[in-house]
Amino acid sequence: MALITTQEEYNMENTALRTVSPNGAKKSIMRAFKKKRPVFMWGPPGIGKSDIIGQITESLKKSHLIDIRLSLWEPTDIKGIPYYSANDNVMAWAPPQELPTEEFAKQFDYIVLFLDEMNSAAPAVQAAAYQLILNRRIGQYKLPDNVLIVAAGNRDADKGVTYRMPAPLANRFVHLELAVDFDDWFQWAVDNDIHQDVVGYLTFSKKDLYDFDPKSPSRSFATPRSWSFVSELIEDDDDENTTTDLVSGSVGEGLAVKFMAHRKVASKLPDPTDILEGKVKDCETKEISAMYSLTVSLCYELKDACDKNDKKFDTKVNNFLRFAMDNFDTELVVMGIKLALTQYSLPIDPDEVECFDEFHERFGKYIQAAQSA
Repeated sequence: MALITTQEEYNMENTALRTVSPNGAKKSIMRAFKKKRPVFMWGPPGIGKSDIIGQITESLKKSHLIDIRLSLWEPTDIKGIPYYSANDNVMAWAPPQELPTEEFAKQFDYIVLFLDEMNSAAPAVQAAAYQLILNRRIGQYKLPDNVLIVAAGNRDADKGVTYRMPAPLANRFVHLELAVDFDDWFQWAVDNDIHQDVVGYLTFSKKDLYDFDPKSPSRSFATPRSWSFVSELIEDDDDENTTTDLVSGSVGEGLAVKFMAHRKVASKLPDPTDILEGKVKDCETKEISAMYSLTVSLCYELKDACDKNDKKFDTKVNNFLRFAMDNFDTELVVMGIKLALTQYSLPIDPDEVECFDEFHERFGKYIQAAQSA
């Protein structure tokens, strides 16, 4: 095993795999787990590999996640430390505490052993891990039967320190290459309360969700992970210059300028709460990215009302549809209702929404076409 150093080696190591979305990866890994097949998930930095494994573990009944960063381990960290066994008069091995014992494993139906950054680990560490993956044991230690193995690492083209995985080890895995998928990220963003300004901006400019270029000298670049940083950092927005510096340090200067300009325009939009309460019926600002952001904000507010069992929910839906009909072009109307129905799963009852018939007559055919596309 060696670092990738030549163009020939680079080409060999970067033979394209069929890519899968995060949700597709979850389904594939779950099926592989049923057969106890180890999976290796490849993907660029910041795409959400670790989050996917965490979500899979949470979806399993009575499960436990063991997250091991192999790039930080030494060979003895896997094999253990030798000691003298007085009872048997032989040298024995004390396994690492991180690996589950039979007694510990009995508490769970499943234990997910996640070997992260595996191909960034030193060759000797990979060799030790090979024994664990191939035979489910190393030395005197044996993995409990309910342990499921999954590994992950960056691709060699991703500007990280990686070592070529030996063919026998690679052949023990089912390999999946992860790709960014905006729809999957959007659903995750909704479920994890990502700031409305971030979701609104990226809904308008989807390509800015991910712009990692391994050839660029920039230390900051946009990934799903770095946009989550932005979401946190703009919560305390008491100084625009400081906020711009922090956003730039998260996703890069170019995107920071675009995002902050978007926020400035979006800040002049009417309050979504006032729109849903029927206090505001018109919108003077027609800047397209700001209107996208407003659409997302309205859906956020409706979801919040739904989650709280707001008795005025149907009235707020009616005001949302009326405002959309009077102020949005067809594309935005379709996007708004699609978000409400598919991403936010809002329970819109046509019989309880006063303007629904008019809305359906004007936009129904466009919405149906978008859903069937």
